[in-house]
Amino acid sequence: MSDKRASSLGEFIRGQRELSDVSVRQFAELVGISNPYLSQIERGLRTPSEQVLQSIADALRVSADTLYDQAGVPREKDGPSKVIAAIREDPKLTGRQRQALIEVYDAFVGVGARP
Repeated sequence: MSDKRASSLGEFIRGQRELSDVSVRQFAELVGISNPYLSQIERGLRTPSEQVLQSIADALRVSADTLYDQAGVPREKDGPSKVIAAIREDPKLTGRQRQALIEVYDAFVGVGARP
C-alpha cells in the first residue's frame, strides 16, 4: 500500500475512532493490538494486515470494504471464503478471537491437503 493510501486510511480510522469518543488505548484494546501499533496506523506509518483491518472495521462497526475503499485497496474478486466470512460475522467472537481463527484457518489452507 502506498504511503498516501496508508495515510488516508489512518486518517479515516482516527476520525471514526474520535467520532466514537474512544481513546487510542481503549480502541487498541478493543481491536486486540498495541497502542503504539494503532498510533502508527493512524499516522500512516504502518499498514495493517488484512486481519487487523477487519478487526478495526468490526470495532468501528463499518464494513471492511469501507476501510478498503478509504485505503484504495482493490478487493478480492471472489470475495473471502465462506469460512472466513462466517468467522467475521459471528457476533459471539471478539476481534482478537476472529483474528486468531482467521490466521489458523489461513495456516491450514496454506499447507494444503496432505496424503
